[in-house]
Amino acid sequence: MKEARNILGWLGMAEELSILKDAQKHVEETYKTVSFFADAIKAFIQGDLSAKTAAIDNVRESEHQADLLRSKMVSELSEGLLLPPDREDLMHFVKSLDRIADWTNGAARILGYIEQRLPESVLKNISSSTDVIFTSISKLKEGIAALAKNDLKKALLDCEDVDRLEHEADDQKKTLIESLIHAKLEPVTFFLVYQLAEYLEGVTDKIEDAADLIKVLAVKSK
Repeated sequence: MKEARNILGWLGMAEELSILKDAQKHVEETYKTVSFFADAIKAFIQGDLSAKTAAIDNVRESEHQADLLRSKMVSELSEGLLLPPDREDLMHFVKSLDRIADWTNGAARILGYIEQRLPESVLKNISSSTDVIFTSISKLKEGIAALAKNDLKKALLDCEDVDRLEHEADDQKKTLIESLIHAKLEPVTFFLVYQLAEYLEGVTDKIEDAADLIKVLAVKSK
């Protein structure tokens, strides 16, 4: 029986183990970025300005750390001994994780500009959209962990959950915008919340992109 080849587990060379360690750190940092954003949304809904500001600062710092890890890994992959197909797949994967952090930071930046208290219907839908994002990034994290353990079946199932959640995010964006249209908001606030809705959906799109690359890695690991 052919032994499975795990593209994230490699053969144990020092260089490859270093890249794997950084990859795991990058996944964790990306997850933290989304988690901090969820904290910011919770604080915003509760009207806790100081907690909101602190959480947004955490998002920014976490995104910066993810960017540093991305740069380090791209440099290592460019100069390393991995075969070109593996190197290219991992490059795309690393950059897909970085885009999740970038879009999450963008959403947090917009949130920081929203000062007007929003109607409960709008807040409820922002909260629901954020819940979908957090569930999606959690599934992505589980899928990456499963792939690293060569549990390809679970990795693919987790990716299917991410796909389902991306469609749910599309529907949730529609509901959020509908509630926004019926809200009586100042023009600037309306524009900011609309942009926030775009970014919330965008984060789930980027998570789905990363999940699609996990599928590729899983298939190549067979």
